[in-house]
Amino acid sequence: MPLQRHRLSSDLTPAFAKIRTDLGLTDAFPAEATALARRRAAAPPLAADGNDRVDRRDVPLLSIDPEGSRDLDQALHIERRGSGYRFHYAIADVASWVTADDAIDVEARRRGTTVYCPDVRIPLHPTELSEGAASLLGEQDRPALLWTLDLDQRGEIADVHVERAVVRNRRALSYAAVQSAIDGGTADEQFRLIEEVGRHRLALEVARGGVSLDLPEQVVDRVGDHYELSYDVPLDVESWNAQLSLCCGMAAAGLMIGAKCGVLRTLPPADPATLDRLRAHSSALGVPWPSSMSYPEWVRTLDEATPAGAALTTQAARTLRGSGYLPFDGDLPAEHAHHAIAADYAHVTAPLRRLVDRFANECVLAAAAGSRPAPWVLDALPSLPGVMAAAGHVSSQVDHAVVDLAEAAALAHLVGATFDAVVTSANKGFSTIQLTEPAVIGSVPSALEIGTPVRVRLDAADIAGPTVRFSLAPPP
Repeated sequence: MPLQRHRLSSDLTPAFAKIRTDLGLTDAFPAEATALARRRAAAPPLAADGNDRVDRRDVPLLSIDPEGSRDLDQALHIERRGSGYRFHYAIADVASWVTADDAIDVEARRRGTTVYCPDVRIPLHPTELSEGAASLLGEQDRPALLWTLDLDQRGEIADVHVERAVVRNRRALSYAAVQSAIDGGTADEQFRLIEEVGRHRLALEVARGGVSLDLPEQVVDRVGDHYELSYDVPLDVESWNAQLSLCCGMAAAGLMIGAKCGVLRTLPPADPATLDRLRAHSSALGVPWPSSMSYPEWVRTLDEATPAGAALTTQAARTLRGSGYLPFDGDLPAEHAHHAIAADYAHVTAPLRRLVDRFANECVLAAAAGSRPAPWVLDALPSLPGVMAAAGHVSSQVDHAVVDLAEAAALAHLVGATFDAVVTSANKGFSTIQLTEPAVIGSVPSALEIGTPVRVRLDAADIAGPTVRFSLAPPP
């Protein structure tokens, strides 16, 4: 499930720290793992082991990330090739820095993923590697997995090649800088090609019946003596860049399926009851969802620039339940697709921040070479779904806690006020309600029929909890 992005007022920092303490999260690594990371960072594994790493520093790669990022997993380059394109995608080669059962690997398997808070991130690997020696930082020679994807004029994958290489990221850029250049008419050829191919891949997604959720960033700013909640719409270049990553993930899935060994990212279709609840939220916020319109079609109509559209995009992401990882060695189960993407898909593009990608990338390399993955990879595959599920649960707990904090902060000055709302679900004597304005979700201690319009009173909104409590109010 995609997680909400947050930017909250800095004076809420103590509350962020409390969330991490309550969940037992710390950015400190065991001393042995830190010491090992420092030793390995001092001796980069750039030399080829036999002939398995080629020198591809000739490819003028660039990376696009949030401002200030240092854990750079990917860098890319696109060029025209006949009527189509050649797309190079470099991914940090974490397996060149971390070996099975060493101190870094043991701690990474315990963590599973990087956890993001509004003020800090809890990294998967020691920062000596994740934000230093293993990161594809600008103007640094780095070991990487280099994909070469030939695309036709529609952006469809025509040919795939992947190999270990030495690469150099020539330009480490931010989303804001690239979008500014595109909007200002000063974009160079690379930026134009990223847009062009990104739009092609989006069109293919629509044709497949897939949907991507570009979650707006939840923002809580202090205004005078209170906080206000708003949403920042993602930049177009973020969507195009995400499509390039998805393209690589789909190619990886194809290679592993062809080799009958690997690990896929899966998502079942949304069940009718979940979609009915989402329709109730949409109705509550006055956003049309005709019965003839599918979930992907409806999502594409949402305007994240409006409070209702931003809230519904976030709520739509929360309906994508049941995602998981499917390791296989032999024939695949009948159900193995990712139904939001509407294709077979694998996580391979973020190995600095997500454990499973390191193992999936080794499966991909083996598939490309026509060989079997190493024993340490095969041994780990069955345990990966459990490790990643536990890590995802922690990330979701952080995400929900931050959302609760944001809403408590935004509502604190409105205690005693009444609001229009609609019931979106009911269970065990409580009803979930969607407020019309502000577009937040709460509950009342009463089991009501879904779709019932109600008037509710805000009885409490306390950042310290955080706590938000509503009760039914008499109609005006």
